[in-house]
Amino acid sequence: MTAPRLYGAPAGGPGEGPGWARLAAAVAGALPVAELDGLWVFRPLRSGAVEWGTAILSRVEGDRRRIYTARYAHTIKGKERGRFHWDLQEVGSGPLDALEALLAQVPVRAESGEPPVAVPLATWLPTADDGEPREG
Repeated sequence: MTAPRLYGAPAGGPGEGPGWARLAAAVAGALPVAELDGLWVFRPLRSGAVEWGTAILSRVEGDRRRIYTARYAHTIKGKERGRFHWDLQEVGSGPLDALEALLAQVPVRAESGEPPVAVPLATWLPTADDGEPREG
């Protein structure tokens, strides 16, 4: 049996689309939004009816920086259309000035040779009615 062929996602900005919006809402409910200070996203991948996305988040908590990966799987076609699964894992922590070293420790996604793209948090996270990011 051969592995499924992976296709790039349709055109759109980095971190945009229904799967990303649902992941952003989930992250906003799991982490304190006010402590997040960086976001990088990989191009989402599709195989058949499922789209996968991976984001890297940086969080400043006191005098420590924590790095997380957030991932989703979103069924976009077929009988299970709309099914959504996500997870969030802390993958590193260190001093505040160690951002580059911590990001270098994040596992490289083997399916794509492309690096993640920086995305402004304000454009990715769900906002409250007053336009400010929601607190997690």
